Amino acid sequence: MVSFNPIHDIPQLNGKVILVTGGNIGLGQQCILEYSRHNPALIYLAARSAAKAQAAIDEIKQKLGPSNTVTIKFLELDLSSLASVRITAAKVVAEVDRLDILMLNAGIMASAPDLTQDGYEVQFGVNYLGHALLAKLLMPLLDKTSQLPGADPRAIMVTSMGHQMTSKNGIEFEDLKTKCEHLGPFQRYGSSKLANILWARHAPKEYPNIKFAAVHPGLVGGTGLGGSATGANLAQRILMWMSPIAAVSLENGAKNQLWASVAEDMKTGEYYEPANIAGIATGGVGSATGASAMAKDDELARRLWDWTQGELESFTI
Repeated sequence: MVSFNPIHDIPQLNGKVILVTGGNIGLGQQCILEYSRHNPALIYLAARSAAKAQAAIDEIKQKLGPSNTVTIKFLELDLSSLASVRITAAKVVAEVDRLDILMLNAGIMASAPDLTQDGYEVQFGVNYLGHALLAKLLMPLLDKTSQLPGADPRAIMVTSMGHQMTSKNGIEFEDLKTKCEHLGPFQRYGSSKLANILWARHAPKEYPNIKFAAVHPGLVGGTGLGGSATGANLAQRILMWMSPIAAVSLENGAKNQLWASVAEDMKTGEYYEPANIAGIATGGVGSATGASAMAKDDELARRLWDWTQGELESFTI
């Protein structure tokens, strides 16, 4: 286990540019707060709602105090629309000449059967495919950043131990353009979270100059994730309502993904989860013990990567 305190262990981020998806709430907002204490040049807060994003920015600024002058900029992003993702990426590329941390944090959980605007199963589309396109379009900027003195660009996929709840096939490629109603809401969620891990596992083979990781934050209260669980049954919702009793705070929950985004000893391509006792994060971080066999399957990771590139081939900026 590695002890990690963001206030002391995040290095100075002078001149660096950071992008956090889902930055208006929960873990994303907490990450932006912690990064802001270390003088980055710019933080993009990517979210769907300008009003909610501005409220989050105001809250962060209030916590930082008037002496902190960090620039936090709202970036409109709807991960359920690949066209929106492309517009967002194009805006970033036009505005900045570097990107140091890409925190792919946003997500939904156990939603009712539905499709994204592009016709993909909604949890897979939002949690994985939208993020995969954003990363694909920003990869040249991350790679360019890797050539700068002292740079160490990273892309972090926030995933979940829920990847173990997927169907027996892991990812049912032939059904991804359906609502996958033959699967339960948590199986659909598990498939998207497995995809997050496999993407981060394979990405270093394609982009060796950039570091990648998939991170399970643990059971965390205040994330807002339960609000998307419209497909959960009554018993499942009761468990989610009770889960905050055992959950850690946002401050502790954000540590794992923050650590992965800055720590020198983070190994690219790995899946990380909190060092824990009975699944309850203690504030330390460490290598995963809960990764499923499919999460370690390099052949499946390659198949997912190739499928993804094929699906996103027409999206360029």
